[in-house]
Amino acid sequence: MANHPGSDGDERRDAEPPRPAFVLHEHRRPTHHFDLRLEQDGVLRSWAVPKGLPTDPSGDRLAVAVPDHDLDHLTYSDADKSIADLGWWEEHDRTERRLLFTLHGRDGSSRYALINTRQNWLLHRTRDQPGR
Repeated sequence: MANHPGSDGDERRDAEPPRPAFVLHEHRRPTHHFDLRLEQDGVLRSWAVPKGLPTDPSGDRLAVAVPDHDLDHLTYSDADKSIADLGWWEEHDRTERRLLFTLHGRDGSSRYALINTRQNWLLHRTRDQPGR
């Protein structure tokens, strides 16, 4: 069983599988932007989000799908890339055009939808948030 930010470190055979991890990278070059990476099927599915995660449901953010990354990017940082948030995520619903999920990060949990517009993706913060 892998031990990464999405797991609890418990190596018992009867333990639940580790939760899928996520990382939000902040890049300072070539232009300031964020990358949202969700662990799925042994890789990190990734979207560049130029303005970061939306903070309220009234403002969607552009999310551009970028190539998958290896799981070692969960904890990767360098002079131009830092980890803005790290934790685990859970999927609530998925269709061909939408992924509804909650990020459980360092400062709490937030629910989002990634919506495929067929040209790009939109990242939407839902009105229904965990704990409300």
